[in-house]
Amino acid sequence: MKIKFIIFFYAFIYVDLFAQITISDADLVDVGDVIYQSYDLTPPPSISIGGSGINQIWDFSELQAMSNDTLFFIDPSSTPHSGLYLNVNLSMKKNGSISYFNKNNSGIYLHGIGDTVFNSPIISYPLPLTYNLNITDGPTLAIDTVLTNPTLLSFIDSATVSNLTNGLADKVDTAVILTSYTSEFIVDASGLLTIPLGTFEVLRLKSIKYIITDLNIYCSNSINQYGSWIYNLPLSSIPILSGFSNNQVEYKFEWITDSPMVDFLLAEVVVDSLDNIIGGFSFQNMPTQSQTQDLISKSFKIYPIPSSYNITIESEDKNRIDFCLRDLNGKLILEDHFYYTTTLSLDGLFKGNYFLELKTKKGNCIKKVLVK
Repeated sequence: MKIKFIIFFYAFIYVDLFAQITISDADLVDVGDVIYQSYDLTPPPSISIGGSGINQIWDFSELQAMSNDTLFFIDPSSTPHSGLYLNVNLSMKKNGSISYFNKNNSGIYLHGIGDTVFNSPIISYPLPLTYNLNITDGPTLAIDTVLTNPTLLSFIDSATVSNLTNGLADKVDTAVILTSYTSEFIVDASGLLTIPLGTFEVLRLKSIKYIITDLNIYCSNSINQYGSWIYNLPLSSIPILSGFSNNQVEYKFEWITDSPMVDFLLAEVVVDSLDNIIGGFSFQNMPTQSQTQDLISKSFKIYPIPSSYNITIESEDKNRIDFCLRDLNGKLILEDHFYYTTTLSLDGLFKGNYFLELKTKKGNCIKKVLVK
């Protein structure tokens, strides 16, 4: 009996020690989620990406927030370019740029950015993520764009055209841009990751993205109408694109968790082909005070502004909202509370600026109201 117990005990330890998490679409972001990212551009030498394999330990607790960013995951139907995307169910807003995705049980697929709709979606994350996953996606022709004047003239001037054609042409009539993506995804490690936010069980996803861009232009002579195509033009031959290459490779490591306490992406870093860190670390963090205020501010809609008769306040918060309206001298004009939405009468108010303070459980924000 004792021998059987010892065998069972060590078998239990073995299973527990080498158990692996699996990350599915249910563990990833949904509409309404917000990820607060911090960046450490000069991480201390003690922080490294580590090795591959199971039961790894990554201690990134010394990362410092040198700058911060906020990722808003929103309903595509509420965005300016929603009419261009028919098969998406998730959008990400970051620094004013909006990306469009379709999330399902096989992965998250990027369908486009802003008004640039991809010919075919490219995969951002394959699913489910499990240790030893190794797949290749592509090549996928994502961008197939034809540009015509006057757009071209803004970045390919006559001097550049003359140089490219040995003086035979002086303008570009048409350009065709083809961009294809091939991505390799390897879940090469698992273990525990510690960041300033806490310690979490993670998978490490290594991705290698190959981006190939073909630029073909049709040039002509404005005097004798001579014209010809130039194929596979190096991007670096165009002054405004001198820093770009037709063939780019991006290497990246991401640490991803299935913990319900945080969002899925805990840390990421771009490296070179030898795994040397480029540009520092990005890691999930608690929101700064300014980020919290920005989030609260974005959760309200106030219209019309300016207004003459009344203003309507709409809130995404399901809880009670307290508010007060003050003039420029701080004098209290109106004080009340509401749920979801309310309309304020402006009768009796002098023309000018007023301050509307909105108070929520997450914090407060102040909006300027113009009465005309």
